[in-house]
Amino acid sequence: MEVTNYLLGYKNLKIIQDNTMFNFSLDSVLLPNFITLNKNIKNILDIGTGNGPIPLILSTKTKAKIMGVELQKDVSVLAQKSVLINHKEDQIKIINADINQLKNELESDSFDVITCNPPFFPLKDTSKLNDSDYKTIARHEIKLNLEQVLVIARKLLKNDGVIGLVHRPERLVDILTLMRSNNIEPKKLRLVYPKKEKEANILLIEGVKNGKKGLKILPPLYTHNSDGSYTNEIKKYFE
Repeated sequence: MEVTNYLLGYKNLKIIQDNTMFNFSLDSVLLPNFITLNKNIKNILDIGTGNGPIPLILSTKTKAKIMGVELQKDVSVLAQKSVLINHKEDQIKIINADINQLKNELESDSFDVITCNPPFFPLKDTSKLNDSDYKTIARHEIKLNLEQVLVIARKLLKNDGVIGLVHRPERLVDILTLMRSNNIEPKKLRLVYPKKEKEANILLIEGVKNGKKGLKILPPLYTHNSDGSYTNEIKKYFE
């Protein structure tokens, strides 16, 4: 069933969701607040945009044109509706397509920034797949894997263009290896922890196409206090 909510604390943004599909999570708030943006950015691509949370948040931070690409038609319809109810159609364009095919139709070296909250889990014989195709495709590397994302970024990013990913810490070595093999230099990394005494459960990483070597590791980000409330830093993202 479709419901309209305010976008996680963004009182000026609404988002349409369907509880039978994969709803957005804190990951989709962290990434647009992590990615490096500047006033010269003209074009942004969000791969696997889902129902559009990342483009919507980015639209509050930049005047750049934003393209969100979503494979699943029903999910892309939700994203388009969210764009319309927020009156963002002049800035955000939602495309229902397989990015692995679409990349061949898009002009090379045409985006300043790419963001992606990709499927986290490699597909194995032992993978516990969700009954819902929507959730299975969102969580497992069935239609889009990490290597494909970085091959796409190598083609579509301008020189010195930036790609930002939100992923899981256990995939860090894979991400660094695949970035380097696709001429993307890892430049900024931050680990996110649910609480101070817990292990990291989210990884934010940014790379630059044909960038100079040098990785900056930012201080840890804690999402919750011991009582379960959001930390002050997370609350800032919602203001």
